Order: sequence, then C-alpha cells, then structure tokens
Amino acid sequence: MLIYLLRHGLTEYNAEKRYQGQRDIPLSAAGRAMLCRADISPKTVYITPLCRTRQTAEVLFPGAKLVEIDGLKEMCFGSCPDGETKAAFCERICAAFSALVDKSLADGEEMLVILAHGGTQMAAMERYALPHKDYYEWCAPNAGGFVLDAKDWAAKRVLYLVKTVQYTKEARE
Repeated sequence: MLIYLLRHGLTEYNAEKRYQGQRDIPLSAAGRAMLCRADISPKTVYITPLCRTRQTAEVLFPGAKLVEIDGLKEMCFGSCPDGETKAAFCERICAAFSALVDKSLADGEEMLVILAHGGTQMAAMERYALPHKDYYEWCAPNAGGFVLDAKDWAAKRVLYLVKTVQYTKEARE
C-alpha cells in the first residue's frame, strides 16, 4: 500500500512565518490559487477538522470523500504553559496515524491519503519513515508531502520513502 502524507496549502500565517497551530486559519487567496489537482484520484482523503486541510483537499482531490480525524490536528501551542508538549503531540499523531495505516491495510486498501499539517508530517515521519531523519527535517512545503511504501508495516512498523510530491502550479511547470 502507498501512503500519501500531505501538507495543506499556503495560509497568511505560513506566508508571514507565524505558528498557527490549532487556530482555524483558512488558505490565503494566493495559497488557493497556487494549488493544482493531484495526479491521483483517491475515493477517500483523511483530513483534520481545521479548514485549511479541507480547502486544500477540495482542490487536490475533487469528488473524494473527506473524513476528519481529530487526532491528526496540528500541535496545540497554547498560550505558554497550557500548550501541548512535543512528546505528547508526537504520541497523539502517531497513535492516530498508525491506526489509519492498520485499518487501511486490514481493509485491503492500495492507497491511503492523509492531508494534514507540517507538524503531523514531522511526527509521523520521524517515528516511522526510512531513511531516518530528525523531526525538523521532515517538514514539506505547503501542498507538498511524501509518498511512502507500507510493505513492511505489519512486521516492522516502518515506512519507506518512495518520493516527494508537490501539488502547486509552479511545481508542474
């Protein structure tokens, strides 16, 4: 099974290099204009409850059923001491991510598409992807991400990086 682990399109906060965490920030007009339809047509795409993932999925995968997974939301940065720790965040992400992979494999799916956040990618990729890289090395650009092979998931809980993808008009030119 191939897994597409993608990041949402550009928001104003991304453009300003600001953390947005679990704030429900929409795509910017420029971010929406940059997106292009993906080269795959999954029946189902797993997104988060934050509107930027839904808005991105609607452009990349028109007609796909969008299923929200709360556990894949971006980190809650809080307002200082009440935020999520990196360790707690990574545990939450990896639990939700691994449950989706397990279910998709059990259901005989050939493809699993998850459209989430940079933090979601970094947490899952650091824990499960080969070749191994540090957390911060796994953040894809907006509307970009990773294609992973789950052939050894059941036995070893690892995913092999097949390629990176970018679903923006500039990337297609």
